[in-house]
Amino acid sequence: MSRTGAIARVEQHFDSDGFFEELSRRVAVPTESQDQQRRPDLLRYLESEMTPSFEKLGFSCDVFDNPLGEAEPPFLVARRHEGDNLLTVFGYGHGDVVRGYDDQWSEGLSPWRLQKVGERWYGRGTADNKGQHSINMAAIEAVLAERGRLGYNMIFVVETGEERGSPGLREFCAANQGLLRADVLLASDGPRLSPERPTVFMGTRGALNFDLILDLRSGGHHSGNWGGLLANPGIILAHAIATITSATGEILVPELRPPPIPPSISEAIRDLEIGAGADAPEIDTTWGEPGLTSPEQVYGWNSFDVLAYTTGNPDKPANAVPPDARAHCQVRFVVPCDPDEMLAGLRRHLDDKGFSRIEITRPHEPMMATRLDPRHPWATWAAASIAETAGQPPAMLPNLGGSLPNDVFADLLGLPTLWIPHSYSGCSQHAPDEHILDWITRDALRIMTGLFWDLGEPDSSSGGPPQSD
Repeated sequence: MSRTGAIARVEQHFDSDGFFEELSRRVAVPTESQDQQRRPDLLRYLESEMTPSFEKLGFSCDVFDNPLGEAEPPFLVARRHEGDNLLTVFGYGHGDVVRGYDDQWSEGLSPWRLQKVGERWYGRGTADNKGQHSINMAAIEAVLAERGRLGYNMIFVVETGEERGSPGLREFCAANQGLLRADVLLASDGPRLSPERPTVFMGTRGALNFDLILDLRSGGHHSGNWGGLLANPGIILAHAIATITSATGEILVPELRPPPIPPSISEAIRDLEIGAGADAPEIDTTWGEPGLTSPEQVYGWNSFDVLAYTTGNPDKPANAVPPDARAHCQVRFVVPCDPDEMLAGLRRHLDDKGFSRIEITRPHEPMMATRLDPRHPWATWAAASIAETAGQPPAMLPNLGGSLPNDVFADLLGLPTLWIPHSYSGCSQHAPDEHILDWITRDALRIMTGLFWDLGEPDSSSGGPPQSD
């Protein structure tokens, strides 16, 4: 009975295609949460796939309706209790995926069939998030098979609405804080800093999405008769956006900018190397805030992006001055930025610049930013455990560049949050041909088995997990 033995078990599980078979079943369930007709599939994933898988590991399982209504995505809570005075670990995953875009995948591939092509395993949800929570579940199974117990209690929540902004997650956790009481969150999502280097992130940037809308009149008007006489909303909106950001991506509105990066955060991230694999785009080193390194841009600063822009009919342009224009914009933001203050500042800015007719609308609630200091005891413990397994220290990020509902766990439930991602930036997440890499998957299985082993070993070489207050 040993740490090495548990890791050998999970390696055998991978090498014998046992893990491939598990993930194949899960990828085959089309859990597109953005399609209301898929709600039965969301429920099927929790009841027919997750529940028996957790029960095999000695967890008791309950599926809960969403507090926002039965039409909203459901939740599963799996619990394994080994002792009243033991540490309790909180696990998380989401079983929903984005739309499959079935007809856009490469020839021979399907979003709902796991398929090996070289080092890549293709299928919707492989990277986000079925593959990632499946890795963690397989690691837990290896520890139980080797030791016969975890040595701690565990709560594992699987939601099915993350790709829709996690509707009802905050309300569910707020109403069930007693049920979900734990000491630390240990979960997986997102990409590694680079494919070869294990990574830990302790928070996420927030995401504020909003629309800028300029509606000047009803209907288009012939550009021969009216061109030069009617204001063009597409041009006006473009000029407005040019006052929000420079031509090289520097944010010009003070309220959309964060405070200076704290020294402890800058020290942790400044010299990290970002790598996404051979198929990744080349980083534009002249884009963004002048004077910051690429890691500081992503993990320590805010970004403003226009994600979509429409005026007129782009697919079938007409010789007409369009009546309106719309830009869907996003700010990814770090602690301590406040979304309401950012939008209020943007409103004042547009008014001062003469763009008072441009409307700002927020289609859904933002995800809030969270961050944990890399020197936190849980962070240093996880780094030591991962280094022992991987043979190299992990990259330690105070927060991910992307967004997750981590504020529910960090702020509402009050948990230190450790995320160990098992994907990489070139995985085509949310796009056709989503995939994971087989060698990262095998490495991740080993790392997570070591972590789940060490959580139950106070005398491990990593020093044992921190004691709860």
